[in-house]
Amino acid sequence: MIRHLYQDLLNWKNSATRKPLILQGARQVGKTWLMKEFGKREFDQVAYLNFESSERLKTLFLVDFDISRIISIIEIEIGYKIQAEKCLIIFDEIQEANKGLTVLKYFYEQAPHYHIIAAGSLLGVSLQKGTSFPVGKVDFLRIYPMSFFEFLENNDQQLLLEQLQKSNWEVLASFHDKLIGLLRLYFFIGGMPEAVANYQQYQDLNQVRDIQEKILLGYENDFAKHAPFDIVPRIRLVWSHLISQLAKENRKFIYGQLKKGARAKDFEMAITWLTEAGLILKVAMVEKPALPLKAYADIDIFKLFCLDVGLLNAMAENSPRILLEKNSILTEFKGALTEQFVAQQLTLKHDIFYWSAPNATAEVDFLVQKDNQMIPIEVKAEENLKSKSLKVFTDKFQPQQAIRFSMSPYREQDWMANMPLYAVNGF
Repeated sequence: MIRHLYQDLLNWKNSATRKPLILQGARQVGKTWLMKEFGKREFDQVAYLNFESSERLKTLFLVDFDISRIISIIEIEIGYKIQAEKCLIIFDEIQEANKGLTVLKYFYEQAPHYHIIAAGSLLGVSLQKGTSFPVGKVDFLRIYPMSFFEFLENNDQQLLLEQLQKSNWEVLASFHDKLIGLLRLYFFIGGMPEAVANYQQYQDLNQVRDIQEKILLGYENDFAKHAPFDIVPRIRLVWSHLISQLAKENRKFIYGQLKKGARAKDFEMAITWLTEAGLILKVAMVEKPALPLKAYADIDIFKLFCLDVGLLNAMAENSPRILLEKNSILTEFKGALTEQFVAQQLTLKHDIFYWSAPNATAEVDFLVQKDNQMIPIEVKAEENLKSKSLKVFTDKFQPQQAIRFSMSPYREQDWMANMPLYAVNGF
């Protein structure tokens, strides 16, 4: 498998100011594989410890933070002496170890010559419980499901990817239909590494769906295993209603759709848990679009997306035929899938928001801040290129740049650029 985050790991290894690294991401997005692969390729030794699977290791840091003692125990655990400069030490599921995060501070201050990567699927949830975090003592990377660009590279489309990365629109115009076909395939498979690897090997979408369903089941089991008992039913309600919330023409999250009389205060903890577990993407509304966008975000008005478009399709039980044959059965949900895809890709590089006029007469799907610019983004599921809301926004707020992503090829207009959906990763 090819993951573009690998280069970030190399940069971390070679940095003169390297600190212990925390790799965060939801379960099944490829953290363990990436850490082990990086260790195997770049180090002579890999010391891998999983704190979720070993009760003994969970108490490793309870006695004290003496690095010599800790290293001695790790050496006994793995069966060989650690050569600090040649060994990658991996602390997987570190949130399961008592004082696991705190020890990273002492590695940084007392033994910076060790290469430490720590990972945790529910690390964000653990921090919500008040776990001490070594601020300023660690480096940080977040891993998401595979992007569409990674999907192309892992399916032997490196030459097409090179042209996309160069934004060579003249060459890409000749392969537009092929790229749209690959994009529809990604809509079904998504970016979960196991699903992508299985398709790469067997080319069987039924097997892909089986994998997606098992991943979803694993997430649902996590609700009961790791979430506070009193909010588990609410987590399940939010999770199971992602599809119905996104299927609306106005995709703003409505608590009343969860159950009659539902209020924000009843579900905010459930939404926070899902967000911190990396299972949903929360996109807040900006009523006053000004820089910095974060300062004007209304955290009480938002859209929720799934972490992965393929998993969202599995939740909706959409068959590959519906997606790959441009089937007209998908009406509003076709737009929701496309918006899901764009949100998932934009999140890799940007904090994302959306804009709605006070009277709800116009709405721009996404707003991002890039190079000290505020850029409005409209998303079209097919080739219908009417952009009334985007035009309202640009006329009122005069952004330097406006983008519409659609199934149509690249072309520029005097007030906006139409970019094909398969180019979102390059934005």
